[in-house]
Amino acid sequence: MSEQHPFDALRVLGARLRAPDGCPWDREQTLETLKTYIIEEAYEVVDAISSDDPSALAGELGDLLFHIVFAAQIASEHGWFDIEEVCRRIHAKMVRRHPHVFGDVEVSGASEVVRNWEAIKSRERQDTGALAGVPRQLPALLKALRITEKAAALGFDWERADDVVAKLQEEVEELAAELGPDPAARPREGVREELGDVLFVLANLARQLGIDPEAALQGANEKFARRFSSMEEQARVRGVALGSLSLAELDALWEAAKADERSRD
Repeated sequence: MSEQHPFDALRVLGARLRAPDGCPWDREQTLETLKTYIIEEAYEVVDAISSDDPSALAGELGDLLFHIVFAAQIASEHGWFDIEEVCRRIHAKMVRRHPHVFGDVEVSGASEVVRNWEAIKSRERQDTGALAGVPRQLPALLKALRITEKAAALGFDWERADDVVAKLQEEVEELAAELGPDPAARPREGVREELGDVLFVLANLARQLGIDPEAALQGANEKFARRFSSMEEQARVRGVALGSLSLAELDALWEAAKADERSRD
């Protein structure tokens, strides 16, 4: 007897864990309880990609794949669909949305592929708008990127990155006007709206420049955390508490951390 295909073995494992004599914890899970785990596993895949560690990536992809198989197992128990149906649907969708590969459509490059993809999706969803496919629960920055991608694919876009920079400057000026000179008189809702506009335009600018804003912000987060840890270490060596230092002293530690980091590059 030939060895069982790894994917089939994973599917059988999911069913076994959900069986009456399976794992009590796995049997208690529902699609609702799996939502958080699926999101966490997706982020761990992204972390593994960023770590440039192939072994870690293989492991994290496996974790995410198991949750997909496990969710399909729960769905099959309700009589909705099984993992085979999931595979059939995504296979058919990929063929349908790649007519330049599986049909006679010709494209000039990746940008035209994206436009065709959105046009096909629009035809598939005749009763919904172009933005209907953007998940409501996406992180806000990534959601802004996806929304503007879809709008741009239909021709609603700035022509140049410089135009987006000009719009960004306009939005920053509106935010500054909303802030005003008196903090006590600031309209909270107005500030929140204008700040949201600034962030939205920044996501647009990132898309225009071909940069993932989520990855860019993560990079900035990591850089800040790295330099702040250096500040803490400098303060510890000097025998002082970071919180006891003046702003000028903190700025000096920050500049020293930046200089030390640059000297190692």
